[in-house]
Amino acid sequence: MKILSLNFVNCAAKACKATAESFPLHPKDAELVQDEIELNPALLINVLPRLDWAALRTTSSELGFPQLPEQAPTAEELQADEKTLRDLHHLLLETQISEGKLVCGNCGHEYAIKEGIANFLLPSHLV
Repeated sequence: MKILSLNFVNCAAKACKATAESFPLHPKDAELVQDEIELNPALLINVLPRLDWAALRTTSSELGFPQLPEQAPTAEELQADEKTLRDLHHLLLETQISEGKLVCGNCGHEYAIKEGIANFLLPSHLV
């Protein structure tokens, strides 16, 4: 599961739908894998406004990456700063969680990740 994907998923439990603590899901016991992908500045610039920057900062620090700036860079700043562009590309697109868990901050439910695929099926008592 790419780190980019984590920015778009939250807890599927009915009780968590209306709570802010259900997003972002927190990685636990995560085994990270790096896959080299060709740098695509246009993709990053287009996806940047759709990201929840605060959630990305949380996920990044929980996985042990260097601290991201307080504010998301603008498209112009990203085009002008090659290092930031490459760092975001590395974090969002090249880094994947191959094994581990995603934990809801509200209900504590753990979603298993195996071979890079998260299992979002809920047990019957959480549906």
